[in-house]
Amino acid sequence: MSNELSARGVAANAAQPAGWRTPLVIVGFGCLISLMAFGPRSTLGFFLTPMSSAHHWGRDVFAFALAIQNLLWGAGQPFAGILADRYGAPRVLCFGAVLYAVGLALMAYSASAPMLDLSAGVLMGFGLSGSSFFVVLAAFGKLLPPRWRSTAFGAGTAAGSFGQFLYSPVAVLLMDQFGWQQTVLMFAFSVLAVLPLSLALATPKEPPRGPTTAQIASQSLRQALGEAFSQRSYVLLVLGFFTCGFQLQFITVHLPAYLIDRGLSATIGGWTIAAIGLFNIIGSLASGWLGDRMPKRYLLSFIYFFRAAAILAFIWFPVTPFTCIAFGATMGLMWLSTVPPTSGIIAVMFGTQWLATLSGLAFFSHQVGGFLGVWLGGIVFDRTGSYNAVWWLAIAFGIISAAINLPIVERPMPRLAAIPA
Repeated sequence: MSNELSARGVAANAAQPAGWRTPLVIVGFGCLISLMAFGPRSTLGFFLTPMSSAHHWGRDVFAFALAIQNLLWGAGQPFAGILADRYGAPRVLCFGAVLYAVGLALMAYSASAPMLDLSAGVLMGFGLSGSSFFVVLAAFGKLLPPRWRSTAFGAGTAAGSFGQFLYSPVAVLLMDQFGWQQTVLMFAFSVLAVLPLSLALATPKEPPRGPTTAQIASQSLRQALGEAFSQRSYVLLVLGFFTCGFQLQFITVHLPAYLIDRGLSATIGGWTIAAIGLFNIIGSLASGWLGDRMPKRYLLSFIYFFRAAAILAFIWFPVTPFTCIAFGATMGLMWLSTVPPTSGIIAVMFGTQWLATLSGLAFFSHQVGGFLGVWLGGIVFDRTGSYNAVWWLAIAFGIISAAINLPIVERPMPRLAAIPA
């Protein structure tokens, strides 16, 4: 109890925004950023078939570009976190959104594999690292009172899911009306709305100093990294997050094409991805709420195991419109619901000074998994004509991650516990 009170006392000294930036405004604007940043990215799987057909590419070309995107998104996330922790979230969000928009615009005119790798891979990957919801969640951790934190993490994650729900059927509709190229350009312009919204998430450039926070404020980046990686619980958390990325990115990119291969229409694929986004709103909010009421490690373990079971059921039963939507709804409940407890455990263990950085490092593991999920999906299909091997690998990883999250210890570091509430 004393550790918990100490951690809450430390967190209470976080910068409190004044004026128009009330907690509701901060959460609302942050959720809009998550929605507008995650929405276009979640639709990229719908462009695999038309772009590959237009340029006579194999699926491995498009898959490799998105695999690069996932890897660089993850590789750039820790650096985006360091910059956000040092210089504030708005600068990072704005720069990331501009890169993201430029990458989308160039993707529309990419007629060669190297150009696609540069636009959809490099530019969008680094753009997403600066404009993604992890920067938003870290800003929530710094700006909001402790009683808002877990719920706000869930809301920010749910907003990204709503973007997936909203943009998926819109992408199909726009492609039918205007073509895939014009649709990509429309999405590029929409991302620029992140720039004005980011002003609500201004965070201090340096941690606040005072008699109760001196020990936290004096911690350097090197000390923070050394402390984190010396803790087995943080390492296990990072390793478990690999599975999340592998499963999510494989499904996001390859599921629409998988359903077409099984004789279903692109519309069914659109509504399946939309169902994932819709039900993940429920799942993310519930995950944030439950994170305040039960051990977060148990919540993570359940999510990974339940995902593995859902994938097994999906590939076991015949693929029909009903089973597709049911799979989308079931996976949606567990889709990004790993994010609130993951961010919550990091905040509990290490405080919020380097929250964006440490969350970014965990997300790098997530995106390494995403890289392998997307890339292996394209390679395995082109060589075998089937995605079965990757589906089974996703199941195995889910079971492994369910097991390795159980030993995590959720308690503040001794330096936090030593600070009076």
